[in-house]
Amino acid sequence: MFQQLKKDIAVVFDRDPAARNWFEVLTAYPGVHAVLLHRLNHWLWNLGLKWIARMMSHIVRWFTGIEIHPGAKIGRRFFIDHGMGIVIGETAEIGDDCTLYQGVTLGGTSWNKGKRHPTLGNDVVVGAGAKVLGPFTVHEGARIGSNSVVLKEVEAGSTMVGIPAHPVGSPEHKRATGQVDEGFDAYGQSSDNVDPVAEAISQLCQRVQEMDQFNKTLLAKLVDAGVDVKDVKMPDIDTDCIELGQQVTKTNNTVKESDDSKA
Repeated sequence: MFQQLKKDIAVVFDRDPAARNWFEVLTAYPGVHAVLLHRLNHWLWNLGLKWIARMMSHIVRWFTGIEIHPGAKIGRRFFIDHGMGIVIGETAEIGDDCTLYQGVTLGGTSWNKGKRHPTLGNDVVVGAGAKVLGPFTVHEGARIGSNSVVLKEVEAGSTMVGIPAHPVGSPEHKRATGQVDEGFDAYGQSSDNVDPVAEAISQLCQRVQEMDQFNKTLLAKLVDAGVDVKDVKMPDIDTDCIELGQQVTKTNNTVKESDDSKA
């Protein structure tokens, strides 16, 4: 047990560059307090002292702003950074080396008893404000971007963003684009990830511009051929769409150039 607690404290120095010494971590890190006391509460819960465990967890919430049900199973070297507003439900399971930021909810979507909260595999990072809701698994090495809402299973190594969350990176995608895995991603998202939804919008906007230019060329050729096209009026293109397409294209090109330089 002592070695477990020691590892819970030591991991802070690996994942928080602001940590300066052991005394500061032990006295001024609510995430550490919440995890250490949860170990005790979970032990009491398993002994059958469920009311005492719930009461203790309630007191911990008052002092730390972090709510962890004593029935939740938490692995080794679990790190909570900042922590205010975190909620971890009764049947949630968290693997080794996971990290949660402030405002995260590991919640359920059912009033039925039994497994109703998510399971996090090893080395999962959940960014600030993200909600992971339901009895599914977020597999090893996954990243949940800040403020995302995850409602279904997440494959190993994927990065999920959005509401509802969708993947913007996976091991296959990283290999295909030559991205370098730099390990830990603070707040669950790397700047190297290209959003496939934004990329699809960009391609549609580009296609609209190409079709507009094609139609103008076609009308010009009809006029040259002596065809009366006075009654044909070209529809106006939404300039916002053009600007969005150009912006997304520029962003994607920047990311791809960065990927190429890393490769």
